[in-house]
Amino acid sequence: MSELTEPNSAISSWSGFVYQGKVALYHSLKLIIENERDFELQLDSTDDFAIYKDGKLLSAHQVKAKVGSTRGSYTKALIKSAEIDDHRKAGTNRYFHVSVRIDDTSDYKPDNGETVRFYEYNGQRYCGLDEIEKITKDLIKTIFNDTKGFPPSERLTNQNYSLISESISSKAIEIHKINQIDGVSENRAAFENRIHVSQLLAALLSEGLQNDIEYFATELKKNLFDHLEKTLDDLLPEINDKQFFRAQDLFTHLYDLSSEDLQRLCQVMKPSESFSKIQHEDIGRYSELIQGFCIAPTFQRLPHYMDSDSSFYLPTALTLLSDRESRACVDRIREEMKSNRRLQPLLFEYRNLIAFSAPNSFRIETKITENDGSDPKYEAENHDNKITRELSINVITKLDAEGKLNA
Repeated sequence: MSELTEPNSAISSWSGFVYQGKVALYHSLKLIIENERDFELQLDSTDDFAIYKDGKLLSAHQVKAKVGSTRGSYTKALIKSAEIDDHRKAGTNRYFHVSVRIDDTSDYKPDNGETVRFYEYNGQRYCGLDEIEKITKDLIKTIFNDTKGFPPSERLTNQNYSLISESISSKAIEIHKINQIDGVSENRAAFENRIHVSQLLAALLSEGLQNDIEYFATELKKNLFDHLEKTLDDLLPEINDKQFFRAQDLFTHLYDLSSEDLQRLCQVMKPSESFSKIQHEDIGRYSELIQGFCIAPTFQRLPHYMDSDSSFYLPTALTLLSDRESRACVDRIREEMKSNRRLQPLLFEYRNLIAFSAPNSFRIETKITENDGSDPKYEAENHDNKITRELSINVITKLDAEGKLNA
């Protein structure tokens, strides 16, 4: 039995959407290594992505992820890739990218005289979603070393990969907004909004963010998206439309968050601990809670919910497996509230925390001496100059939260 052609649904095409941006980045870096320093990357218009220079099309690229292992499953896409139109004229360089090994990757040559070549990655004509990040970082290291004269550290490589990936994903989201909000046609929005190579180089050659918090916020964004990409990729096609679009909305919203709000998000995912480095399991729990909740969150600043009394509810990654762990959580949050200047204003604003997992809902009663704002660090010795306020914080199970918000 022959394999099915590529799927058409939005959910089933998620792998392709994610893979497309990563492949576009990899090819752009290959061009830089080949000393091409004046081109523009166009997303999802002329083809899945395309390269332009001086207004002229240099190459058009079709990208397919997890479609099938036989050439026949790509027949429809290969035919489309070979078409001649107003932009992809006769003689255009056409490339076809696949994420899995297939039985025949010889050039596709239809009767119109065009040639579609399967793209080669380090000697093989496919590259998996789980492989492309590593080979892309190798290119970043090479370009950085060739330009700066010294190799980047592992941390710097990871940071710059995050920055350059974000520049491509942000452009894709910008195109979507121009279409959805400004009313510009989808084709025109994508065709006219390209990324110049200089923007990619600026991110690639950065020598470090100003401080650790900025670095961690950038890392959080990358880790969040990596998790969402991998989770959705693994779950397809089992998840339903509601879960898929909820995750996609979260994905888009987080890209728009300011650095400060990202830092706030880092802290609130695990309010019982001082934020230093977000953990992958916390990202998973946080996004899973939002995807599986009975109603969609309000995507304004930190994703949250609001009940009929205008009380805020904040999803978290808190995972408490017993009453003993719940009691320990009370003590840890009380301690954090004494000195954690990032956590204090968050819990004054969002007093209901939805746990990813907890045996029961519970309340934390505490008194907090607030900083007067003159110093970013809490000064324990100057209590006389500060205001002490009582604060009640509710840690609520998912079931209880859904009941309150549906009341």
